[in-house]
Amino acid sequence: MESDKHHRPGLRMDRRKFLSSATAAGVTTLVSAGKTEAEQRSDQTAPATEPPDAAQLQMEYETPEGYSADQAQKYFVSSPGSDFMVDVIKKIGIDYIPTNPGSSFRGIHESIVNYGGNKAPELLTTLHEEQATAMAHGYYKVSGKPLMPLVHGTVGLQHASMAVYNAWSDRVPMIILAGNHMNVTDRRAGAEWAHSAQDCIRVVRDYIKWDDQPVSLQHFAESMARAWKIAMTPPRGPVAIAIDGHLQEAERGDLPLQTPRISLTQPPIGDEGAVAEAARMLVEAENPVIVADLMAHDQIGIERLIELAEALQAPVVNQGGRMNFPSRHHLSQGSHVVAKADVILCLELNDTWGTINTMRDRVHREAERRARQDATVIDIGVKDLFIKSNYQNFQRYFGADLSIAGDGQATLPSLTEAVRSAMTRSRRSSNSERESMWRAEHKKSYEQTLDAARYAWDASPISVARLFSEIWQIARGREWSLVSDDHLKSNWGRRLWPMSKHYHYLGRSGAGGVGYGAPAAVGAALALRDSGILPINVQADGDMMYSPGAFWTAAHHNIPLLTVTHNNLGYHQENMHLQRMSARRQRGTDGNSLIGNELRNPEIDLAQIAGGMGVWSEGPIHDPKDLGPALLRAMDVIDQGEPAFIDCQCQPR
Repeated sequence: MESDKHHRPGLRMDRRKFLSSATAAGVTTLVSAGKTEAEQRSDQTAPATEPPDAAQLQMEYETPEGYSADQAQKYFVSSPGSDFMVDVIKKIGIDYIPTNPGSSFRGIHESIVNYGGNKAPELLTTLHEEQATAMAHGYYKVSGKPLMPLVHGTVGLQHASMAVYNAWSDRVPMIILAGNHMNVTDRRAGAEWAHSAQDCIRVVRDYIKWDDQPVSLQHFAESMARAWKIAMTPPRGPVAIAIDGHLQEAERGDLPLQTPRISLTQPPIGDEGAVAEAARMLVEAENPVIVADLMAHDQIGIERLIELAEALQAPVVNQGGRMNFPSRHHLSQGSHVVAKADVILCLELNDTWGTINTMRDRVHREAERRARQDATVIDIGVKDLFIKSNYQNFQRYFGADLSIAGDGQATLPSLTEAVRSAMTRSRRSSNSERESMWRAEHKKSYEQTLDAARYAWDASPISVARLFSEIWQIARGREWSLVSDDHLKSNWGRRLWPMSKHYHYLGRSGAGGVGYGAPAAVGAALALRDSGILPINVQADGDMMYSPGAFWTAAHHNIPLLTVTHNNLGYHQENMHLQRMSARRQRGTDGNSLIGNELRNPEIDLAQIAGGMGVWSEGPIHDPKDLGPALLRAMDVIDQGEPAFIDCQCQPR
């Protein structure tokens, strides 16, 4: 059944024009109502504006009285420094600059839109710096190219900080430009002082790779080239550059300026001898298992992992930080296979300790080993190459039997070649038997998944498996990308949908910062806009309320994005935490766990919020039979190049 909250595309601009004209007419009527008939007739014959007087003409064509020609000329800038900054940004190849406007970067803002023609880079208007930064996060995970969030000094960086931390934890590169006024004699009185700092980058320095504060235009050019190189060298991550307001706005001068050559550093590859030793261990193992997390940067990484896994006929556990391995491949297996492994190859794991062990009892600090006690652990990755001490996103220390420093994707070709060289005839002949075993295991697991998905199929609120199944019916005939994380939705996307491309699943936020989902989805959808690939965002309700303005950016910039909410009317993970604490303390698990965790009384009208942002919207939908028709209507909107939003009330997980 179509909801009465259904907003059709095509009405949005007409409605705005109507409101604008209606407001103007209303003001005219009110003003006229207060005048006599003679005054109204006089208004109709009077000119619209008075002609300029002599003083006004002098200001237009001559130097005003009391000012010299030199003083007047000093006001104008013919070649501002920010024009050169735009030249540097263009050479680096930045496509978009997401931003919320601020006076500390008004110089480069003007240069981007007028001098640079607002094209490569193009400004993206966002309603909050956290959204601008999260958009860059999502964009990179589809395109492999960093964006450049432009933020306003101290206050902008404080807004952006959570999204910067997500990117840091997820190893996503971006170059953050932060406006600042460093010279006190150049600052205007008032807010410009409060919005400046001696060291404005300090607020995010614990979770970026590098930063700089250029004092000249040539310094800026070289810092930008270095920032690109550092951000894109594994382990990748955000960097930041403070751009001085006076440097942007002042004359460039006659000094010769050069935009440096932009060159990337080749990713580090694991030591040849250590890689050969790892290959020997894997070939001699009876039950080798591969576990991957932040390994694949792109489709090349996926293909390389397939080659290694098939050479060994070893199962692969994809932990979900990236799309590392095809979900329907017979070697794609669940984490239970780790328990039987005698050799475990870990590729770019964020948490090696947690893969091998589990905390059975945190109160008494009792850990339990998931893997066999005699299992050999090989760890390949870059996490030890760059680490900071304050934020503990690097997880608990684990001493692997063989630890190799090197980018996982870059190291895989040499490891696969070493495996093939080390493989004996008898070991190679066993691959056929191993393949048959894993095909049977994979088929059994998938059948169990389908059985589980049928549970509560017609329930209301809608089951999460039904939600993903209905979305799949409209996605299956298209190229598609799940641009949101499904971890807190019982992994139903990865369990049900056949994922084989790197863009089929973009993984988690990194640090779990709430507010990532909507703006990151918009950024990913922007990267997909000209590809014909359908971006699908299964949006959490609590997460959405941190950053609802991201949907306005999608509407404003005509970014097609299908959003379907997983609206469970609360913060369900925290609800479960409270239930666990209550049970452990023997205080009962009745309704008290909802206190502080529910989003009811009143329920939030998510569809109305999205509609108010200019996005076609429908909902809330409670009956699963209504979801399919609503999705078809949403796809009509998507096919017109606009975003669409459906609010579904769902089971908690």
